[in-house]
Amino acid sequence: MGLPDLIKISKMLSLVLRHKPESIGLAIDNEGWADVDLLLYSMNKKGFHLDLQLLQLVVESNNKKRFAFNADNTKIRASQGHSIKVDLGYTPTIPPEVLFHGTAESSIQKILPTGLLKMNRMHVHLSANIETAIKVGQRKGKPAILEVDAQEMHAEGFTFFVSANGVWLTDQVPAKFITRCVTK
Repeated sequence: MGLPDLIKISKMLSLVLRHKPESIGLAIDNEGWADVDLLLYSMNKKGFHLDLQLLQLVVESNNKKRFAFNADNTKIRASQGHSIKVDLGYTPTIPPEVLFHGTAESSIQKILPTGLLKMNRMHVHLSANIETAIKVGQRKGKPAILEVDAQEMHAEGFTFFVSANGVWLTDQVPAKFITRCVTK
């Protein structure tokens, strides 16, 4: 199986596990877990030829570690990025002094006056390093990197979580905590 096929499957998994499980007739539980056998059955029914071995390859080869299996590989879920309400069981975590948000340069004028909002997702996504933020920002054009004063936000009562794949999550980043904007 070629890389484009893995990417296509990964994108479909993101859609199903983060946003629209009903699009393939799948149910996920309150913690975002889907039964692997039912996922495979439903994906195959929709024309995605997928078996457990290929699903494991997609999960293992995903460079952003977007998906995770439970301990016995009978359930799977997305690590973060949901637009549907799930409880991923993350505990509040003290953030580093600074976090970064990568976006397209074309979005900056909308972001700077209001700050970062979660929009249709459960959280705003932040990166611990600028390199990851650049990669995220490049997805939709020329990247712009926002530096966030995470320690100050935390001191003012904002809650942070860190996902299993290292993405920092918070409900919003008010504009006053965006300390710098760099375009690449």
